[in-house]
Amino acid sequence: MSDNSKKMRDPASQQALAAAKAAEMATALDRYEAQQPQCGFGQMGICCRNCNMGPCRIDPFGEGPQTGVCGATADTIVARNLLRMIAAGAAAHSDHGRDVAHTFLLMAKGEAKDYTITDELKLRQMAVEYGVEIEGKTSQEIALALGELALAEFGQQEGELKLAARAPEKRQQLWRNLGVMPRGIDREIVECMHRTHIGVDADYRNILRHGIRTALGDGWGGSMIATDLQDVMLGSPVPIRAKVNLGVLSKDKVNIVVHGHEPILSEMIVEAAREPEMLKLAEEKGAKGIQLSGLCCTANEVLMRQGIPVAGQFLQQELAIATGAVEAMIVDVQCLMPALADAARCFHTELITTSPKGRMPGVRHIEFDEEHALDVAREIVRAGIERFPQRRQESVNIPEHTMDLVAGFTAEYVFKLLGGRFRPSYRPLNNGIIEGRLRGVAGVVGCVNPNIQPVDSGHVEMVKELIRNDVLVVQTGCSAIACAKEGLMTPEAAFQYAGKGLQEICETVGIPPVLHVGSCVDNSRILIACSEMIREGGLGEDISDMPVAGAAPEWMSEKAVSIGMYVVGSGIFTVFGTPLPVGGSQAVYDYLTKEMVDEVGAGWAFEKDPVAAARLMIEHMNEKRAALKLRPMMYEPEKTTA
Repeated sequence: MSDNSKKMRDPASQQALAAAKAAEMATALDRYEAQQPQCGFGQMGICCRNCNMGPCRIDPFGEGPQTGVCGATADTIVARNLLRMIAAGAAAHSDHGRDVAHTFLLMAKGEAKDYTITDELKLRQMAVEYGVEIEGKTSQEIALALGELALAEFGQQEGELKLAARAPEKRQQLWRNLGVMPRGIDREIVECMHRTHIGVDADYRNILRHGIRTALGDGWGGSMIATDLQDVMLGSPVPIRAKVNLGVLSKDKVNIVVHGHEPILSEMIVEAAREPEMLKLAEEKGAKGIQLSGLCCTANEVLMRQGIPVAGQFLQQELAIATGAVEAMIVDVQCLMPALADAARCFHTELITTSPKGRMPGVRHIEFDEEHALDVAREIVRAGIERFPQRRQESVNIPEHTMDLVAGFTAEYVFKLLGGRFRPSYRPLNNGIIEGRLRGVAGVVGCVNPNIQPVDSGHVEMVKELIRNDVLVVQTGCSAIACAKEGLMTPEAAFQYAGKGLQEICETVGIPPVLHVGSCVDNSRILIACSEMIREGGLGEDISDMPVAGAAPEWMSEKAVSIGMYVVGSGIFTVFGTPLPVGGSQAVYDYLTKEMVDEVGAGWAFEKDPVAAARLMIEHMNEKRAALKLRPMMYEPEKTTA
């Protein structure tokens, strides 16, 4: 267990790691150790296999080849590799958005009968933004027109994305002047692949600017469409209490775990698991009921809307199985480890894939069908129940650790939260910053990664340092789960960890010092909130004027690269815990960290130490406060030796 405490921060994961070892089940942390030392060329971004004259690599010490066979320099190779990462990340999130838009359109046509319009107000607000005439129209007619327009933006070839108009006007004009305003979602991704083909774009600045354009098409396009249409169909989240960590699994109930990123199916699984017929079947099989829980961003989705407990983050997916108590794990897309199949075979767990995009060899596949969504969900829940009698009780080892959290904050709900029902407004938030109670706002997001150990510590230590310095923190994805397990998402946490100014805000409004705002696709909520703060006034004319910052302390996936680029491209200084793979090109590194500041008003920074990274963000906020001539901070934290 002492070794495990160096690998994973929370005790539930440490216990599950011990159980995995006892079952001779390898985990991601074991495989990470086996990969050491990892490829230095790959870490620096200076290997290229984009044609069959290679693979080529650049000698970082200057003694070997300095160009590929085609003559591509380190600058070109590094920029091309980064652009391909952005393309993949943007494609993943935007394809999620496309599937949501497709289901939304089927619902509007009456072909996906298990879905309904749940948030009527948001439907009409979106329709107005898209130019849909709503006067005298039924909700179904409005939804049909909106769905067609939203889905069309994925294949749009010219013009501008509709939701980009939510950004401050100054930011929109900057994008137009720089030539990075996205024309369509898919078009920019396809152009990434064309530009990085042999013999096309060799200018690293030109390549990286298209990376900005592609990422903006994700953040202000595909991801934003996904978030908003999910809210209309499934309901806009409101603050809700729940539990987090592996201890949410039940010793005497059927445990079904949903994992992945798309809530369209998981919402139906929630409904099916609550049906009397399914509960009766569970009792007939010897269980006392059905316990549904989630992993990764699917967990965040059903948490926000349904209060379903969260079993864990990305690196706890194998550990959930290692408890020996999971009857079925249901997966859709993204962040699913192929090793889950081997892990499930060590126990009685039925692993079920549901997406045609994400199958695994030898694993049961029950394909999701939007037109028969609830029927598919019932089949899946039934499969989990049927597995319960095969559970080996002697192998069950569920950690007792859980933590309370409050989730479900959105950009729209903040209006009511801060201004009250009759005076909804961002003014109290802006005033908190202007008057010096709040230093600023930070978005801490992203994955967990075995290259930061103990896992979760990058998020937790950064966030504790930020709130200690009166920075309000908003979180999404696995980062949110990491800090929820630490107890940072309860109102009481303000009095244990936050500075005095943030404490006063939290006590007055009744919120935690760290706000859970959704899954990783919901980073679009943060963009909207920043735009609303500008609209409210007193903090400059553009997002880049405000004392705000972003961070991904333990980033792992290519989605994080796209997110980081659209956050920086929107004017928000952003720190990644480990560097992007650009160390092989000083020119690309300088562009990201310096030249982008001149072009878009924000740049990247890389700092593995989470407290040092937090202080970079705090220093940035102090500089922005000084430029805006805001009042000095009311309170300063005690000096630490950390």
